[in-house]
Amino acid sequence: MEKCHFLIVTFPAQGHINPTLQFAKRLAKLGVKTTFSTSLGAINRMNKASDSLPEKLSIVAFSDGYDHGWNPNDDFGRYMTSAATRGSQTLKELIMAQSNEGHPITHVVYTILMSWVGQVARQLQIPSTLLWIQPAAVFQLYYCFFNGCAEIIGDISSSKTIKLPGLPTLASRDLPSVFLASNPDVYSFALPAINKHFELLQEEETPTVLVNTFDALESETLKAAVKLKLVAVGPLIPSAFLDGRDSSDSSFGGDLLQETKDCAEWLNSKNGASVVYVAFGSFSDLPLKQLEEIAQGLLQSKKPFLWVIRKSPKGEKLGEKLSCKDELEKQGLIVSWCSQVEVLSHPSVGCFVSHCGWNSSLESLASGVPVVAIPIWTDQTTNAKFIQDVWKTGIRPMANEEGTVEADEIRRSLEIVMDGGVRGEEMRKTAKKWRELAVEAAKDGGSSSLNVKAFVDEVAAGVIRE
Repeated sequence: MEKCHFLIVTFPAQGHINPTLQFAKRLAKLGVKTTFSTSLGAINRMNKASDSLPEKLSIVAFSDGYDHGWNPNDDFGRYMTSAATRGSQTLKELIMAQSNEGHPITHVVYTILMSWVGQVARQLQIPSTLLWIQPAAVFQLYYCFFNGCAEIIGDISSSKTIKLPGLPTLASRDLPSVFLASNPDVYSFALPAINKHFELLQEEETPTVLVNTFDALESETLKAAVKLKLVAVGPLIPSAFLDGRDSSDSSFGGDLLQETKDCAEWLNSKNGASVVYVAFGSFSDLPLKQLEEIAQGLLQSKKPFLWVIRKSPKGEKLGEKLSCKDELEKQGLIVSWCSQVEVLSHPSVGCFVSHCGWNSSLESLASGVPVVAIPIWTDQTTNAKFIQDVWKTGIRPMANEEGTVEADEIRRSLEIVMDGGVRGEEMRKTAKKWRELAVEAAKDGGSSSLNVKAFVDEVAAGVIRE
């Protein structure tokens, strides 16, 4: 293991960096030299708390051509081209520099949208592994799509369902939005980018894919892709919220840490399981009409709430535009940022209104908090399906014909989850069960902990043979 040196490379978005950095920390804590890398623009945004790293972990930037940082107003296709070309060049330079300093990279791990990293590793004859930061269920859907089921998945209508290996029966509303023909321009980059990952995997005899999930959560799905070895290594969330041993483990925040303190003080003033927490991730944007419906649903529920409303990509303070802003501020607290894992682990939080991004979904499971699911795009729709119908820790309110979830549906869902009925009580019991299983998986000797160690041992054995 002393000869091993892992290079972990991730896409420069918060939702990608957070779980990938957690994986890098877990490798380092096993005593393996680990270098974590993402774009210079992203590293400049990372919280200074990340300076407190395990001894074996270092952070090094590569240039993707957007050293000022990429933002949602930039052309995504142009950015992806720049990242692949400029990134390939600077990552090679990074790898060569490590070798010249006497620390040669022996294994590369890369994440979704970063297939070019796998290609760089192959060119340099360094073994590499994909870290899939979405659920195994979504991986299996893509696997089926690119292995003979594209027509079946692509042609599904609102009145039909499909059944694929290792997955429950799925309707069109349960599929990742990249499969929907109604959005060909918006998602034209996504399927080709993901397909490149599968093309790389097909070049290996029995490739290993690391997945941010845990065995108990997706046991059947993990076994379904027979030509691949899916290895569960999650939940990749800060260990402080699984074992309580690491208290300074947040990747982002900076000058927003005061806002987290304000949230904590406000939550401390509320009764147990009485607060509705509302957040829609670091990247997804809701139209003002949907924000208005959520606002009205919260007011109708009469429950205290903590609502994270980020600025729009144009810098607009959307919370200021809500017609009922004054009423909302009397009932709850609206902030622009908070430490989500800290909020979800607070005893006063009884429900999470979420877009169901995979990080948020895992954090809710690991915190034992039931969910009201309002998915927007990509994998969120599939995650919402599993939360309601498979893991049974939440409810997905119905949207109207325009795709908006109306206030009455939101209020009704909050009442089911929080007001002590049979269904809500079952959700809370089930959520608690999943929390126990998530903690069990991540602790020393748990399934994910053992899976990570076995992966490292296998890589180390290969390095010794060479």
